[in-house]
Amino acid sequence: MTKINIRLVTIDDVKDFVKKANELDCEADLSLGKYVVDAKSIMGIFSLDLSRELELTVHSSSCEGFVNEIGSYIVK
Repeated sequence: MTKINIRLVTIDDVKDFVKKANELDCEADLSLGKYVVDAKSIMGIFSLDLSRELELTVHSSSCEGFVNEIGSYIVK
């Protein structure tokens, strides 16, 4: 399992992130406080407060490629 903080600012960011997340062979979640949504669900993501950092949890140990693809969304 890998946990990463990300930030999705624009609608295009969300669309691009969901497209990349749907290419994953494993499950991934985005959480904000007590709210957890499927990272592959565009509607779920839009139900979160996108002005804040989100925690991405990828339920796999082999997600390096995905992490590299979403590098621009990772909070440094």
